[in-house]
Amino acid sequence: MIQAQWKRIIIFLVAVCVLVLGYVWADRTFGTVTYVKSSTDEGTALETASSTESEGEVMIEPLWPPQLDTAEYNRRMLALVDYHPPGLTITRSTTTDANGIAVVQVATTTPASPLRYSSSTNVTIDGKLWPSSTVYPHGGAVLPFQRILAYYGNFYSRQMGILGEFEPEVVLERLAQTQAEWEAADPDTPVLPAIEYIAMVAQAEAGADGMYRTMMPDAEIEKAYALAQQIDGVMILDIQTGLSPLQTELPRFKKYLERPDVFFALDPEFSMHDGAKPGTVIGSLSAEEINYAIDYMSEIVQENQLPPKVLLVHRFTQDMVTGAARIVPTPEVQVVMVMDGWGPSALKRATYRHIIEPEPVQFTGLKVFYKNDLKPPSTGLLSPAEILSLYPKPIYIQYQ
Repeated sequence: MIQAQWKRIIIFLVAVCVLVLGYVWADRTFGTVTYVKSSTDEGTALETASSTESEGEVMIEPLWPPQLDTAEYNRRMLALVDYHPPGLTITRSTTTDANGIAVVQVATTTPASPLRYSSSTNVTIDGKLWPSSTVYPHGGAVLPFQRILAYYGNFYSRQMGILGEFEPEVVLERLAQTQAEWEAADPDTPVLPAIEYIAMVAQAEAGADGMYRTMMPDAEIEKAYALAQQIDGVMILDIQTGLSPLQTELPRFKKYLERPDVFFALDPEFSMHDGAKPGTVIGSLSAEEINYAIDYMSEIVQENQLPPKVLLVHRFTQDMVTGAARIVPTPEVQVVMVMDGWGPSALKRATYRHIIEPEPVQFTGLKVFYKNDLKPPSTGLLSPAEILSLYPKPIYIQYQ
């Protein structure tokens, strides 16, 4: 009888083990887990996913697009124009009561705020051009949370900028020194280093197709990308299209733009029209052409679920960009109008004031020329502190 009891106990325990093992196997194979986590430097972004656990691995699909900390975004936009919300106004008056005793009256008033907020566009100030009213970017946007600091040029030319003038280790050493200067000048704004490489160069000769431009080999572009990765920065591809339409050339760079750390720059000076050769007259880009670039890049961001891109547009004359008011940034692409004229400090300030400030798009930038800005009657390069005195403060700085 005892043996029969032990047999029943053993059979029961075996059955329990089989049931437990079956449950565990089914849960690991078919179980659904929901995850919530927060991240991004700019604010809080929720990420949720229904994940299938198999062989001990958990796949998490983040929520896209990530959320933006709009309060911090607006704070930084106002900081670019040195705007500080007004406080209380205190007034005091003295009167005499019926007994001839002086009575002091104190009144506090809060003036009506000139700030205007929207659920879809950034903060603006009544009566002011800046900040410009544009759509909020997706979370993960670089601007205005960081200031982009770029070194510019082409590896084939010592005349086109610092990238080709010095060996890579010297370039990166100088860039690190410049980054430290900017971080000291504006401690509230982290600096994002960048390598801005001229990936398409306007030419004096027509070339086989008569378009007066040459695209750099993939190996040279990858060299620039490797430098950017070495400094935990971004690569900016700059193009000079010559006589070729932007719509023809931009798609040639799609494979690079599909990388999250690659941005783009347009150089209207060498975007030619009516058959004029590069260098004979100053070229131009229209708002429609720039919007094409914005829309094209926006599609890449959406298709690949990338952080927002930055598009730079160089400008030092009024006619280089036509219809600037019609340029439309998107949640996927942030636009920076860059004053890239050279000369003494007073001339650069005046050009910025007359070309960049009156036609707001979204953000502003400034180029510093190590050589051309020192030509007489110049007395020196603009310092970070002097550049930060411009209105609005440039959020993109380039050194050539």
